[in-house]
Amino acid sequence: MFHKEGAKIILISTTTFVVLLLSTSMFITNEWILKSVQLTLLFLLVMILQFFRNPKREVALNDDHIIAPVDGKVVVIEEVFESEYFKDQRLQVSIFMSPINVHVTRYAASGIIKFSKYHPGKYLVAWHPKASTENERTTVVIDTPKFGEILYRQIAGALAKRIVNYAEPGMKVVQGTDAGFIKFGSRVDLYFPIGTKINVKLNDKAVGGKTIIATK
Repeated sequence: MFHKEGAKIILISTTTFVVLLLSTSMFITNEWILKSVQLTLLFLLVMILQFFRNPKREVALNDDHIIAPVDGKVVVIEEVFESEYFKDQRLQVSIFMSPINVHVTRYAASGIIKFSKYHPGKYLVAWHPKASTENERTTVVIDTPKFGEILYRQIAGALAKRIVNYAEPGMKVVQGTDAGFIKFGSRVDLYFPIGTKINVKLNDKAVGGKTIIATK
């Protein structure tokens, strides 16, 4: 199953692959070179297809849990000053997604969207310390039943050139459902109230919709 945000790219890539495949067989006579080119083209197509995969995941809804919004590796757990919305100290947890991870963004908790804003910006590598404030990004705040307001930020990486965010102020959202997509490498930051119990450690592998990031 593929995410709808990849439909256009998948169609163009598949069409291009077929055209190039037919062209190479017509113009390249050396069998070894022909097979190498065809395998390279096939590899590139498979990489594009796997990037836009959207695996169906059953989510156990629980207001006492904040779940991972994306797949990836936990790269930051620290207390920081959140300057855009809360303007106070918050507990930040960041998940880095490599190009081979599933890039669907899911709502980490159920609640009401209080804030949603897009920021154009740079394309520093996603693990750069300034990426969360200087890269292209979206900031979303969910008012949750148990944790109060939590913030998540989709951040573009060096390869990511488009962030898709479905959250709009006033929306009622359900934990684990589709919140957006980030194309080609990125990171998501989560901001919790100080004192929130964090259930992951640095370098843990998070699975979107499954891994419990924080508990009440």
